[in-house]
Amino acid sequence: MWFGSSSSLRSLSQSSRTVVVGTETLQPAESVRNLGVYLGSSLSMQTHVAKVTQTCFFQLRRLRQIRRLLGRDVTANVVAALVLTRLDYCNALLAGLPYSTVSPLQRVINTATRLVCGLRQRDHVTDTVTTIKLRWLPIRARYSTSCVCSFIGH
Repeated sequence: MWFGSSSSLRSLSQSSRTVVVGTETLQPAESVRNLGVYLGSSLSMQTHVAKVTQTCFFQLRRLRQIRRLLGRDVTANVVAALVLTRLDYCNALLAGLPYSTVSPLQRVINTATRLVCGLRQRDHVTDTVTTIKLRWLPIRARYSTSCVCSFIGH
């Protein structure tokens, strides 16, 4: 896999992009996964955000089918275990990215809030609902720069 800006990746010749091992020619991949983090060739983290969002929405669709059987508290605990932990895993890598890149992760939190609180799809989810009732942080607060620095020890 080659990492770089899109212009520098376009400037590579086809022969320098491939690696020949014996008689086999290896083609570079667009993205790779290492320790559960998807890295794209431009390191924009868009591939990682898309895969995490896809996995979380899959879990939320499955939970929607049994939500009425579980009750609100159990549903909140299951969502926290299956969805929020995926959002929090390696989220320090998302610090400093533009909001447009991480906004799908906020949509996951909003959908999870609607699921737990029994809101309809078009109902507005405010920070009040998220923080007071469920005590879930918005996506920006989950990986803010101050949290990363305090974790490192600065």
